[in-house]
Amino acid sequence: MPVLQRLERLIQHESGWCLRANHACTRQYIRAYFASVSRLGDGVFWYVLMAVLVAVDGYHGLLATAHMAITAAIALLMYKGLKRWTKRPRPCAANPEIRAWVAPLDEFSFPSGHTLHAVSFSIVAVAYYPMLAWLLMPFAVSVAMSRVVLGLHYPSDVIAATGIGIGLSSASLWLAGNTTFI
Repeated sequence: MPVLQRLERLIQHESGWCLRANHACTRQYIRAYFASVSRLGDGVFWYVLMAVLVAVDGYHGLLATAHMAITAAIALLMYKGLKRWTKRPRPCAANPEIRAWVAPLDEFSFPSGHTLHAVSFSIVAVAYYPMLAWLLMPFAVSVAMSRVVLGLHYPSDVIAATGIGIGLSSASLWLAGNTTFI
């Protein structure tokens, strides 16, 4: 089977997955949960976490926060560049049956910036504060799921962003000499 046909088949399957996941938002409590998680993933959760780390742990918290901020800046450049390069339309723009339950922050879908940041922030934060894994890992998974459920991303956008986030945060920890997590 030619590559183009395989790609079209994958897109059709992903569109079906998105439609089924998106339909879950017809239930108010599911929509409210994922919309809230997505809003927190816009940055609010991470900014509060960074402020708390500095307030509670002083200089060590400042180091962790600086590491998170630098990793986030690189992630921002990466995902904005990839979005401009791929120009993949969001599921809600490509399929009229898929509803965007919250307003997208930009036009394109690939990769998920929310997921990329959630994964990279979580990995860096847990490398400094392993006791936060119980909070950060489920939150990062919820952010990633919210992007598909809310009709804003395909599963492959989220999977790719997860891989990029793992690679970016692992590289940053290795460069910083913090190998407790990798």
